[in-house]
Amino acid sequence: MTANTAPRFTAASTAAEVVAGIDLTGKRAVVTGAASGIGVETARALASAGAEVTLAVRDRAAGERTAADITATTGNTAVRVAPLDLADQVSVAAFTANWDDPLHLLVNNAAVMACPLTRTPEGWELQFATNHLGHFALTKGLHRHLAAAGGARVVSVSSSSHHRSPVVFDDVHYTEREYQAWDAYAQSKSANVLFGVSATTRWAADGITVNALMPGSISTNLQRHVDLEELARARAAAGVTEVRRKTPEQGAATSVYVATAPELEGLGGKYFEDCAEAGPFVPGANRGVADHALDPEAADRLWEVSLRTLAG
Repeated sequence: MTANTAPRFTAASTAAEVVAGIDLTGKRAVVTGAASGIGVETARALASAGAEVTLAVRDRAAGERTAADITATTGNTAVRVAPLDLADQVSVAAFTANWDDPLHLLVNNAAVMACPLTRTPEGWELQFATNHLGHFALTKGLHRHLAAAGGARVVSVSSSSHHRSPVVFDDVHYTEREYQAWDAYAQSKSANVLFGVSATTRWAADGITVNALMPGSISTNLQRHVDLEELARARAAAGVTEVRRKTPEQGAATSVYVATAPELEGLGGKYFEDCAEAGPFVPGANRGVADHALDPEAADRLWEVSLRTLAG
């Protein structure tokens, strides 16, 4: 499917509508950050289609409550919970070491947004460490299980905020420049898209595709660090005059679409919004994908930087 093909769904479509008629029986899925927000609705939709779903969460108690709710609403008892802190590489390594099955769907949903400057024990800026490096290490650590599934899909939840900044390779972790919370978030979301570009190329022979998406504007726990007045000013400065709000069920729709739509089989390295492949970035419209997020040279550079960073 391309940006010029008429979409089957719209911005108002829900995750349940997107997955209707799709049978995921026998498929295994992992959804990070699945104890709140659109992660819950993503996991619920996949479970409703028959998938065995693992909720990868920092708060195990919250994950267990979510799993019980999903089972109650879908009738699917194969909803698991596993601890995962993406900012902690020991936690990421433990998750991948404990996974011992083919993995058909990996939804890299968890994120930190616009938080005050915080560093991991390695000195990495928290948003980049969580949103990109954590998911990079997780996906790479699960590579053989994804390859074993045959036709596995990886879904990275990005954001229209990626328009604001490319990955600034000269100072990714804000050791020299002044920290700007929204710019740090933006470069981590650009990294989510670039990861898909490089991973799809590198893993094509394994049948693995990686795509990124913009879920829409949704009120969730992700905004816990967000100053709403500051956000309004940032949008105004970017020329964004209208923001269409979505429910969590609508916000999860594009994640579920990218994970399950038959017409996307074998398609990777793309960016989606409103359940369709996005066109080029349109300034002021808060839509489309920026050129810097699809640049193959930047994607390859990010891959190598990520490997070196994780190797210490």
